[in-house]
Amino acid sequence: MTVQKPIPVAGAAAGREALLQGPILPTLLRLTLPNTVAMVATALAAIAETTYVGRLGVEPLAAMALVFPMAMLMQMMSAGAMGGGVSSAISRALGAGDLARANTLAIHAIIIALAAGLFFTLFFFALGPSIYRLLGGRDGALEQAILYSNTIFAGITAVWLFNTFASILRGTGNMMVPSVLGLIVAGLQIAIGGTLGLGLGPVPKLGIVGVAIGAVSAFGLGALYLFLHLNGRRARLRLTLQGFTAQRALFVDILKVGAMACLSSLQTVVTILIFTGLVARFGTAALAGYGIGARLEFLLIPIAFSVGVASVPMVGMAIGAKDVTRARRVAWTAGSLSAAALAAIGLVVIIFPDAWTSLFTSDVAVIKAGRQYLTAAGAGFPFFGLGLCLYFASQGAGKLLGPVLAGTLRLVLVALVGWWLTMSSAEAWTLFALAGGAMVIYGLATAAAVYRTRW
Repeated sequence: MTVQKPIPVAGAAAGREALLQGPILPTLLRLTLPNTVAMVATALAAIAETTYVGRLGVEPLAAMALVFPMAMLMQMMSAGAMGGGVSSAISRALGAGDLARANTLAIHAIIIALAAGLFFTLFFFALGPSIYRLLGGRDGALEQAILYSNTIFAGITAVWLFNTFASILRGTGNMMVPSVLGLIVAGLQIAIGGTLGLGLGPVPKLGIVGVAIGAVSAFGLGALYLFLHLNGRRARLRLTLQGFTAQRALFVDILKVGAMACLSSLQTVVTILIFTGLVARFGTAALAGYGIGARLEFLLIPIAFSVGVASVPMVGMAIGAKDVTRARRVAWTAGSLSAAALAAIGLVVIIFPDAWTSLFTSDVAVIKAGRQYLTAAGAGFPFFGLGLCLYFASQGAGKLLGPVLAGTLRLVLVALVGWWLTMSSAEAWTLFALAGGAMVIYGLATAAAVYRTRW
């Protein structure tokens, strides 16, 4: 970090007033659009990487499947969880008109990112092989998984820094710069990973390690650019070490939201792993049908995520300015927007479930299983969108306990009722109905928690 004069107040004040005084729905839509584009680009990068690894053979593809949940957990923690804590703390400080506190919070956020990156590097270097064995990795697939994991987690600090810098900017209401960089990073990830992984042109073929290098290199370059941007004259908030002193209270301000949100991310991954294991007991066709349906859900998450992340600085600044009424209006508007968007998609899925499943298979049994899953889950899409969006709005308010407990309820419901269904020799459609029902309960429980919690 460079030592600089304090940022001119005008730039930060203009952004603050726009989020505090602007009409809620148009402002929310303006902030949401760039997030959506960046999230779609990230999803496309993940699809491209899977395509590259698929060309390398079955063992690398199996290896990637073993490591993917851990890599996704890092993204969820650094961007949506701890990143939400960072955006929340900074937006609340700016809403209160305390620019000095916002600047100091940014430095504390970077320290947290560096510490988290180092921790997870050491953790997966030491325990990664055991985790992948527990998940079923064997022989060549396990060896490839360890290589891929070690490469990803050697550079995981770059991912944490990129998402932290992006979250600092989002906390000021600047969605455009991190979103454009997200788009560029996705492009670099596709280009570098493909070149190194497949050995295009004169470049030697590095296999799955090359794909991993592409990912961490892209995030590293993105993090460097955002660091320079935050030290530039046009930034609403700039990084400065002038007069900096680490303060326990500021770490707590970020971690009271970020750490709890990380627990929510972990719950999400565990819920998916448990449900996948339960579906696998109903046979290959049921598992394949569920996998195809879950792939659609993966593409829906960016919609709810984009609206939710856009609501964080709007809610945070309103809370900082002690305008609780506006903060709640933003939360319910964002939740309704997300629910409506996912309801429209869910309705199409319920009416034409085979249109999606048939894109990936012609197997009659798999199409039937996919139809059963999408018909049941489609009804839960709007409630899932509502719950996820209100979870992010609660980050902005710094009041996250209720939404996290709603996620816990969903996890317990899936685990216990799912186990009972499999032990009772129930049919696969009952488990799929459970998935949709769990989404409904999650959304309603989150809404109830937000309604009853004092902000």
